[in-house]
Amino acid sequence: MTNGQRWFVRKRKWEQDMNDELRFHIERQTAAHVAAGLPREEARRQARLQLGALEGLKENCREQRRGFWLESFYADVRYGLRSLRNTPGFAAVAILTLALGIGATSSVFSAVDRILFRSLPYPRADQLVSFGLTAPIERNEFMLGSNYVDWRLAPGPFQSMTSMIPGVANCDLTQQNPVRLLCARVEGNFLPTFGVQPVLGRNFSPDEDRPNAPRVAMISYGLWRSRFGGDPGVLAKTISLDGNPATIIGVLPADFEMPTLLPTDILLPEALDEAVQRRSAPGAVLRTFARLKPGISVAQSAAALQPLFAQALQGAPAEFRSEVHLSVRSLRDRQMQDARLASWILLGAVLAVLLIACTNVANLLLARASVRQRELAVRAALGATPARLLRQRLTESLLLAIFGGAGGCLLAYAFLRVFVTIAQQAIPHLGQAGLDGRAVFFTFAISCLSGILFGLAPALHRPSPEMLCGKEARATARGLLRPTLVAAQIAISLTLWTGAGLLLRSLWNLQSAPLGLEAQNVLTETISLGAYRYPAAPQQIAFFDELLARLKRLPGATAVALSDTLPPSGAMRSTIYSAMEVTGRPRPSEGTGGMVAWRAVTPQYFAALGITILRGRGFTSDDQAQDQHSIILSDSLARRLFASGDAMGKTMRFAQVGPWRTVVGVAANVKNNGLAEPSDPEFYIPWKNEDNQYFRSASLILRTSVDPRTVTDWLRSETAALDPALPVAIETMPQRVGKLSQRPRFNAVLLALFAGMGMLLAAVGIYGVVGYLVAQRTREIGVRMALGATPPSILKMVLGSVARWIAAGAIAGWIASWFASRLLQSLLFQVSARDPRPVAFAVAVLLLVAFLSAWIPARRAMRVDPLVALRYE
Repeated sequence: MTNGQRWFVRKRKWEQDMNDELRFHIERQTAAHVAAGLPREEARRQARLQLGALEGLKENCREQRRGFWLESFYADVRYGLRSLRNTPGFAAVAILTLALGIGATSSVFSAVDRILFRSLPYPRADQLVSFGLTAPIERNEFMLGSNYVDWRLAPGPFQSMTSMIPGVANCDLTQQNPVRLLCARVEGNFLPTFGVQPVLGRNFSPDEDRPNAPRVAMISYGLWRSRFGGDPGVLAKTISLDGNPATIIGVLPADFEMPTLLPTDILLPEALDEAVQRRSAPGAVLRTFARLKPGISVAQSAAALQPLFAQALQGAPAEFRSEVHLSVRSLRDRQMQDARLASWILLGAVLAVLLIACTNVANLLLARASVRQRELAVRAALGATPARLLRQRLTESLLLAIFGGAGGCLLAYAFLRVFVTIAQQAIPHLGQAGLDGRAVFFTFAISCLSGILFGLAPALHRPSPEMLCGKEARATARGLLRPTLVAAQIAISLTLWTGAGLLLRSLWNLQSAPLGLEAQNVLTETISLGAYRYPAAPQQIAFFDELLARLKRLPGATAVALSDTLPPSGAMRSTIYSAMEVTGRPRPSEGTGGMVAWRAVTPQYFAALGITILRGRGFTSDDQAQDQHSIILSDSLARRLFASGDAMGKTMRFAQVGPWRTVVGVAANVKNNGLAEPSDPEFYIPWKNEDNQYFRSASLILRTSVDPRTVTDWLRSETAALDPALPVAIETMPQRVGKLSQRPRFNAVLLALFAGMGMLLAAVGIYGVVGYLVAQRTREIGVRMALGATPPSILKMVLGSVARWIAAGAIAGWIASWFASRLLQSLLFQVSARDPRPVAFAVAVLLLVAFLSAWIPARRAMRVDPLVALRYE
């Protein structure tokens, strides 16, 4: 016999024993009454009355039995399922509403989990910090090699400190199907500092992290699987990296990520030479990280480093000292930066949508509880305790929540796909977001919490004994719970709409900001030449010159140019303003003066990007001659260097080295720091073989009279004709510009989506509540109309009560919007958080939607027939 069969037999025997015992007590009491002279029927009736409600007594007995709670829960689940099956309309609306709220919440949780909650993929990640100097030229921490080699001798508050060369560099795996990879150079103790162990092999040894040591490499898990098929024998294998041999000594873990979040295929030793760094002060620029000692906070570590910082500052040029600061912050803060605020706002917004969904379902359950009062009164009369009724109704709510959570999982998957489509790079790790175990557990938890939240108020609604007399349940106009829930929906929706309006206006301003160039009909191609095939500047220049000549012959090409970097954002070369020298004028002596960007460009650069030459001329082929030294200034730089703005013919140089250059033109200002940040002053020099220029990578700019997408294949084929193995990145200029607004667009679109969902749910909630109250007050409306009330007065009565709820919600929403808009201030571009227009628009839209939602069921009240309404009395 199985366990289930044995349990069933024991339960049946226990029930039989209980019934026999109760029957014994009734018979004994009946006999006593008969002996006292009562008729047998009356004696039995008195015995039953003395014993009490049999079903309630049985229930109390059952509660003492071991395992009763599980049996009771199973019975409640079965009853709840039958109840939902018997009311499919109610069940469908409630489950769909919950699925919408839970699905949106789960998807946003999955998107922001790695930013806000999940620990970084390092052991004891809370001890990891980024430390170093910050300056106007660089907002992320950095160190100079001459200082770093001294600091690491006395780590102070750190268990260990480590460094890496900033960024990642292109490197080519040149043997058997060449492929372009990304390589990073790190110190030998880089992985131990982060607590990372290779899944295969070992870390760099101290001898390998020295100049001129045998070349070794550690490869990423993805490269190991894709290139080497996951072969454990890859260790000690020699690969050709940029034409030079390197020995693989280890494979990184699958979840390894660089602290800078840059994708990396291969790690190479940094090979920092301490003696060289000290002699060539300030030395190499490094990114520096450390692990705090146990019990040391970030603030304490910063205080402990102050003496070293003060000593390092003495060696800095005087103009730098007032602008250089020491910075120590957690690695999470360095990685996430301003994404954390946006993530909290999005999570708060979607939780508000879930709250609206819960209030809707609570209203539905309240209406259903009113209809079921007679049923519940009968159950109470038969002996069901208040706790038993509460548990049974909460079980029904939890069933709704679980079904809603299951549907929410499906919607969450769809929402995540939408998020990635909107902007995959909008926030860190968005591309990795998915419905993993944490997300599913969160969905289950939020479903159960929602079930308790929306089910508690209806479950606490106790049935009236009057229901046993045949009276019908009626809603009272004086009830405050339903109007309060409706007002809360209005307030939350208004807050969401205000925030969405501010972000949408900010996005519009951002996308409408003048770039200083014409992006339409422009195609760009970024090329990085491999060092092993193009080792010297003449070979690199020859490649780009040949490519430029080929592209000028393309059909529809109106201008073709080369530049070492591209606006309106991204890496660009720069110098400080105080390093700019003008003939006959002393250099600025106070501070750095900020950054000045510069680019090396070919003559058609300005025509290709549609940049206006305000004064003078653009470059010509004559300016590329070795004995010519021309320069073009941006308008902002010209006005800053020359108070009159008349820079034509003046001579100057930058970085205190190189030839003196003659200003031949002044160009319009162009965005070069992204769309939201102020642009740096800028100047241009001709693309030619000079010591201060770099030719391994360049961007090609093609303006065409046809659709740029039709030219893409031609551009790719012309490049491949010169070097078939050379990887290139081709995109239109509008695509490049569009990437800069990914995060603002992501925030604005999501908040607008949630505001729309909230408004829809609020409208459904108002419609349902007003419709229910009209149905419950049908008899009252009939009486009023029988006494002379007109349909317009009935409509006015119904809408008047609704107006009070809406007004209360609008006032509460306006106050909440005032506070919420302050939180959004740092995310806005050229929009004030005090701007009244988004609030006014949100109020107008919500009032219109709310009154339309109330007006439709209120019209039914106008058509009530008094005779029909009174016939039910």
